[in-house]
Amino acid sequence: MLSGLRQFVFGEKIGGALPERVQEDISRQQQEGEKLIGWVQLALVLTFATLYGIAPKTGEHAMVQPVPWAISAYFLFTIVRLFAAYRNYLPNWLLIASVIVDMGLLMFLMWSFHIQYEQPASFYLKAPTLMYAFIFIALRTLRFEPRYIVWAGITAIIGWTAMVSYVLFADPENPMITRDYVAYLTSNSVLIGAEVDKVISMAAVTFILFVAILRAQRILNRAVLDATAARDLSRFVSREVADRITSSDQAVQPGDGESRIGTVVFTDIEGFSTVSEKLTPQQLAETLNEYFEATCEIIDKHGGVITQFQGDLMLITFNAVTPDENHATNAMKTVIGIRDLTQKRKFCHGGRLPTRCGVNTGEIIVGAIGSKERLCFTVHGDQVNVAARLEQQNKQFGSYILVGENTVDACGSEFEFTRVGEVTVRGRETPTKIYTVKGEQEHDRQQAPAAGGKTGARRKAHNRQA
Repeated sequence: MLSGLRQFVFGEKIGGALPERVQEDISRQQQEGEKLIGWVQLALVLTFATLYGIAPKTGEHAMVQPVPWAISAYFLFTIVRLFAAYRNYLPNWLLIASVIVDMGLLMFLMWSFHIQYEQPASFYLKAPTLMYAFIFIALRTLRFEPRYIVWAGITAIIGWTAMVSYVLFADPENPMITRDYVAYLTSNSVLIGAEVDKVISMAAVTFILFVAILRAQRILNRAVLDATAARDLSRFVSREVADRITSSDQAVQPGDGESRIGTVVFTDIEGFSTVSEKLTPQQLAETLNEYFEATCEIIDKHGGVITQFQGDLMLITFNAVTPDENHATNAMKTVIGIRDLTQKRKFCHGGRLPTRCGVNTGEIIVGAIGSKERLCFTVHGDQVNVAARLEQQNKQFGSYILVGENTVDACGSEFEFTRVGEVTVRGRETPTKIYTVKGEQEHDRQQAPAAGGKTGARRKAHNRQA
């Protein structure tokens, strides 16, 4: 029951400690908060000085003038503290000490009023400057750390209680206590109930701000953890997919999906197994990283979204996750760019990595598949399968780009395509007309030494069968 009440009042506490990098981010924000607090306090002390300078001096003939000294001391302390905040030298003990000194100087300033204006000690209990104590307590919320609010509140309560006690015991023969509210307001008499109300108000404001900031801090910590996790996970899926998942009105469930007309591209490195055999695992990882970084630049340039990595294979979608009216055209620009890049550039350790691409356009399903505990956000459908089969058919045709009929129709006159045959893709009964970009075969012949002499023979044999 106590645990439930604590959670109801203070909010749900996150389990375990925050990761160190998250704590560092929060610490940096708190340091910025301390700078803001320093500037606000400087503005307050300048306000004190301005008000004191322009106010009539009814006690200016007094022998002791403590108010200017108190304001000067607070000004110097504020400057030193602001300097320490910018030098990032404000350890916990110094912060606690500064909170106590802040409130102590304010209380001393109010206490000095009765000397400055040559009045009984009870005179300072009526000073409106007490309102600044509440400002000082609230000021600690800018750091977003509840314990300093508590320190400020406790210091204010102890300080005001000490000041009231000083009034009551400074002159035992004349404590000046009254029960008459009118007399309290119109004289230097002390109304105990009024002073108790002030102490209760300080305690209430402190507690309310403490609870508010503690609840907000726990919500913030949870949000920071979620945001950090989302940012980290977005490196394992595309940014567009991560945004789609995190911005969804409801949690993504298995089977959630929507139908779209889009273009799908499958890519695969030619002879990757042979390349892998010649490299150490470390060299292979470095080569793949350089390859993916280079190809991703081309994909991003044309608005593609990498929906899946699988070894050296990429599944790239257009108009699936993000809207793209020219999805077929952009897909073709992407595969041509990948082909030209990979057949000219030498990657570290592995030399050239010529890449085969299969492109197809049609109705696809975009959504999540899997179980409640583990989901995969991907695209699926018959047209996706066709794109995958076209990529594999490159081996038979000795080509690097094979395109489905739907993509050719969607591109219109943007590119010149050459029909290379008609095949029955595995898993389908209807034959599929397949094309390549005009000039692809001439491009292949230029790459013949790298691809090997058997490629052209395989293409001719397959064309005769088609």
